[in-house]
Amino acid sequence: MRIALISDQHANDVAFRAVIEDIERIGVDRIVCLGDVAQGGPQPSAVLDRLGSLGCETIMGNSDAFLIGRPDAFDEATEDHLAVREWTLQQLAERHLGQIRAFQETITLEVEDQTILCFHGSPRSYNDILLPEGETDTTPWRVDADVLAGGHTHRQWTRRIDDALFVNPGSVGVAYDHHHPSEAEVELEPVAEYAVAYVEDGAAAVDFRRVAYPFAELRDVLLGSGRPRADEFAAQYREQPR
Repeated sequence: MRIALISDQHANDVAFRAVIEDIERIGVDRIVCLGDVAQGGPQPSAVLDRLGSLGCETIMGNSDAFLIGRPDAFDEATEDHLAVREWTLQQLAERHLGQIRAFQETITLEVEDQTILCFHGSPRSYNDILLPEGETDTTPWRVDADVLAGGHTHRQWTRRIDDALFVNPGSVGVAYDHHHPSEAEVELEPVAEYAVAYVEDGAAAVDFRRVAYPFAELRDVLLGSGRPRADEFAAQYREQPR
């Protein structure tokens, strides 16, 4: 069983298209989306339409919750967050909002004798942050699962958490250099990240994938979109992926 884990498209359909083309090329049995689909980038309706055409189960991310007005989505939304949210809502039809409202808090898959629990931040909250170098206290959300799949941090990583294999597939739409010397400066890459989880003979493994996409196309879409501060957003991107 091969399960594609996609997450954090953030309204970048240029990147999302590249991922789906790669998934179709390698072949999988199932796709699960871990949330944060339509807020942030220049193509919210296109990303939601592409996601809908896949018919895959989708998790509610914090930015999805922000779009539909859930008060726990952000601790403090900035003026930029609010301006982009307002613009994004103007691009969406009511059917798109209904699609987001149908996203699930968690998804549990039973594959052979393996239980795979999918979420956005943690099984407890889409705002929780799990990082590979941090100590992870799972006491508040301890679950009986063999594989834990979550997004949110835009960082591809895997390790054991308690008795489970944790995997974060990274970000489809907003991948960036986590080793930049200045934490205050984010350098985005024209690369779409995702992962494929494998279950065979009662064991699970993961394959991380990074797919380059044409930044010139994304830049043209951004600058022509009307998204607030699109030029500043485009300027954060490196022209070529590392």
